[in-house]
Amino acid sequence: MTTTTTRASQRGLGGGLRATSKVLPEHARAHNRSLVLQHLFHEGPTSRAGLARATGLTRVTISDLVGVLLAEDLVEELGTQPGRRVGKPAILVGMRTDAYQIVAVDLSDDTVMRGAVLTLTGEAVDRRSLEVGSRRGDELVELLARFTRRLIAAATRPVIGVGIGSPGVVDHSGRVVEAPNVEWRDLPLAAILTDRLGLPVHVANDANSAALAEYTYGGAADSMLVLTVGQGVGAGVMVDGARVHGAADAAGELGHVTAVDDGEPCACGRRGCLETVLSTPALRRAVEGLDREAADAVLADVGRTLGKALAPVVGALNLAEVLLSGPPELLAGSLRTAAHDTLVARTMPATAAGLNLRMASLDDDVVLAGAAVLVLGAQLGVS
Repeated sequence: MTTTTTRASQRGLGGGLRATSKVLPEHARAHNRSLVLQHLFHEGPTSRAGLARATGLTRVTISDLVGVLLAEDLVEELGTQPGRRVGKPAILVGMRTDAYQIVAVDLSDDTVMRGAVLTLTGEAVDRRSLEVGSRRGDELVELLARFTRRLIAAATRPVIGVGIGSPGVVDHSGRVVEAPNVEWRDLPLAAILTDRLGLPVHVANDANSAALAEYTYGGAADSMLVLTVGQGVGAGVMVDGARVHGAADAAGELGHVTAVDDGEPCACGRRGCLETVLSTPALRRAVEGLDREAADAVLADVGRTLGKALAPVVGALNLAEVLLSGPPELLAGSLRTAAHDTLVARTMPATAAGLNLRMASLDDDVVLAGAAVLVLGAQLGVS
């Protein structure tokens, strides 16, 4: 039996190049199920024969898989395929993206939590927000559990899972290793909420969630970086269609890379971190009271600093795109242009050729959408 991938290449970092155990029958079944759902999610309705060709699976395997997915109400038959005149008409099979919903929560702003009930394709059915106030630590966990429970109650279809984009370093199990701003340390957040809510809960760093969202819903390249600019600065990295985790699950922590010699003090205790010049509060302070020309000059200077910080990452990983997620009035003009020009000047021509530095396409919803992708990937194998 041969299999092929339809979206994500297995060459990516974290793609599991070294086998560590034998492939069990249940693993093969889950993989094949994922192949079918992945194809239907991204390519739309397809006949059983078309699914066999696209995935490399046998027609018998496809027939069995489609039967199971029909019973689960994840797919449906949509009538015959048009334009076929010879032989028995092929029946199209499509994914029922409206049959189930996902609850997503964005914790990237430490003053307010934002949540939504989403369809499988990322469309919002219900949106809510809640002021956090001074709540931190266990108090914040309690508030999050109540907020999420209300979102689940607002769903109009069965909820397949909950996704949460959290600040800080988050490991593969959904444990928050460290999130100083909300006073979480070594907190098994996914496990706690799964137990309290009775649904699968998946947690990832907010910037990593943003990268997943742009990859799945925003059409971003297979090798790219999403830089999130808000109260702090973070990054999510994808290489060859796989999310980069790093040795300590802290890949993408660009905000605390030293970018300015003898710079301003940073919340992490050091000086001159990229966050001290690129965070939204820092940018607003820098341009306050300036006319347009002077403000553009200040933002361009920050853009050059950003380009210098990004160049080693872009060069080492050969990224095709860098996406900026944050206030467009601060990021989309002279800052973006200067960052791009600096990147091109500081990377070899083969790397810089075709490099795209643009604004993210999902705007304020990027973390919510990424939280939904966490659930899609874990529960259905779709990314």
